[in-house]
Amino acid sequence: MARPGSGLLELLGELGIPEKGARVYLAACRAGPQTASELGRLSAVNRVEAYRFIKQLTDEGLLLANRGRPQRFAALPPEELVDRCIRQASDRLHRLEADREKVLAGWEDSRTELDDRDTRKFAVLEGRGTIHRFLLKRIGTAERQVLVAANGRHLPSLLEGGLDRALREAGERGVKVRILTEVYPPNLGPAKQVAGFAELRHSGYPVVNRTVVIDRGGALVYVSGDDDATGMDDDQVALWSSAPMFVHLARDSYRRMWAPATRAESRFVELENPLGAVLPVVAGKEALPFQRLKEIAKLGMRASGVKEFQLHLPELIETIARQLGREIAEQVEGQTPTAVVASLADYYSAHTMGRLTVVKPQPLTVQVRSCFACTPHSPEIGRMMCPQLLRSVLETRLGHHWEVSKPDPTKHATRGCVFTAHAA
Repeated sequence: MARPGSGLLELLGELGIPEKGARVYLAACRAGPQTASELGRLSAVNRVEAYRFIKQLTDEGLLLANRGRPQRFAALPPEELVDRCIRQASDRLHRLEADREKVLAGWEDSRTELDDRDTRKFAVLEGRGTIHRFLLKRIGTAERQVLVAANGRHLPSLLEGGLDRALREAGERGVKVRILTEVYPPNLGPAKQVAGFAELRHSGYPVVNRTVVIDRGGALVYVSGDDDATGMDDDQVALWSSAPMFVHLARDSYRRMWAPATRAESRFVELENPLGAVLPVVAGKEALPFQRLKEIAKLGMRASGVKEFQLHLPELIETIARQLGREIAEQVEGQTPTAVVASLADYYSAHTMGRLTVVKPQPLTVQVRSCFACTPHSPEIGRMMCPQLLRSVLETRLGHHWEVSKPDPTKHATRGCVFTAHAA
């Protein structure tokens, strides 16, 4: 439990009043106006010290002396003391707010003003703004080359804060500007912009250390705040060094990564002309991919002048069924065909996909009634989808090729859909 008056003791300490002096003040608060000797006795402070502290408290306006004889000292009421401290703190806060930009600007400028003749070989830079200003100055004085290594998600930062302009101007002065990064679809746009003013290469391996090497005179390495995408700008810290061994190691590491990297032009072609492409369909947002498919169709028709074409529906249905089967296979169990189909029957029932039963184990024959895919308007969809879905489940679970028969549509009304499956 806190001592009585401990809050005031702490507050008086912040004002520079020693503990014994604070006890004198509190004694005056409790007992009312008292002589100096009485305050010393009440506060358990010896007479000499009590006089010294009474003088200090009086000078500070915390004790008020009357003009009578003997002289007595009354305490400034505690509530007035607290109000005074609040006003003083508020005044300091307002002054700090008014001078904030001036103070920080002066500090940042002093941190980036590094003299090349300084015997110190290392400097720590804190905050994105500080690092940007430092790089702008160094790139602006580069004479031979600027080597940049950056993780792909940090590539857009080269287009911020004037760094792109500084690098472009360096290239126009004849400085060799090389940038090593990872180029993938999300940063393809920034990568093309960077390739417009620098020699850009794509690294097949993650670029872990974000580095800038300028001429042979210095290297900057980000040491924190670089890998945290959610971090604040002020969390970034970089180390700059002109130590020959540090620069040599940074350049040597850069050359080893640069040599096997892919030229940006080849990487752009690879990304923009992929061997395959997917159109994701997400539950609740099914309309979006088909809207995209509509846009692709309209674009092709407008470009070619064709007014009509047909999509091969069986191929589309089989593609959907194969992917559904692979997903369902991850949720069913079994290491044998019969066990897999038995687990699949439970899955059908739990997800209201229909009633699946095993007719006989050899050859594996299953029957599906009330199938989710056999809609009244398009029963042929189910007869194309279900065999491929069953085949995909068996192949994913059991690991080898399977053949699944298509059902007899003439017996659908009485028997449902019957499928025979066997390992190919």
